[in-house]
Amino acid sequence: FSDAELRAGAAVCLIGETVRRELYGTRDAVGEQLRVKAFSCEVVGVLASKGQGAFGNDQDDTVLVPLRTLQRRVTGNTRVNTLLVSMQDGSDPDRVKASLTQLLRELRKLADTDEDNFNVLDTKQLADTLSGTTKVLTMLLGAVAAVSLLVGGIGIMNIMLVSVTERTREIGLRLAIGALEREVLLQFLIEAVVLAALGGLAGIALAAVASILLAGLMQIPYAFDPAINLLSFAFSAAIGVLFGYFPARRAARLDPIEALRHE
Repeated sequence: FSDAELRAGAAVCLIGETVRRELYGTRDAVGEQLRVKAFSCEVVGVLASKGQGAFGNDQDDTVLVPLRTLQRRVTGNTRVNTLLVSMQDGSDPDRVKASLTQLLRELRKLADTDEDNFNVLDTKQLADTLSGTTKVLTMLLGAVAAVSLLVGGIGIMNIMLVSVTERTREIGLRLAIGALEREVLLQFLIEAVVLAALGGLAGIALAAVASILLAGLMQIPYAFDPAINLLSFAFSAAIGVLFGYFPARRAARLDPIEALRHE
């Protein structure tokens, strides 16, 4: 805004890129009229796109008006609830925070014994706190996923052990007519991998459908990442190899004579 517009409290505004796109589409928004609550203002400029903020908010979904205009036509008072201060690159955050605290105490005429009646927050500290919380939640989700994989792997191992027990005579017959241990081992190992891979494909399909439905309900875009899904499929196949090896090894080491006697 120009100095004259700021002093006079002119009915002008600056809009973010999201506001421009949603209200005006592809046409030029400068010079258009925008209604903000009880008054209309003229769009005198479009702010450069800033993307997502530190708290997940859309920094482009905003409308800026002169302070006097806001106080006179929107809030009806001269109170300022929040001030945003930008630091230059390389500045000492602690020093800037201390300077702001001292300045606000002087402006509010607080004595040395008085407590601060305001808060000075460093967004970097808040971002670090949120990042720490996100890491903890990620670890918890990872632990839940690990338990799920363990339970699924044990289920696959139990199924394969039952299969080996039910097919003992078949295994003994194969070994008796010349099948090698590694061939029997490979047969049951492939069965375990196929079983785990089919479960992985079913899980990926269910997750994709659930993600699409939730994205529609939450009105957020859904992005399909082939790399992550391929990694999930490979991981499920690896679980089949890991938990299917013991039953396959047990089948390969059966004594053909004892296996043929099995009822």
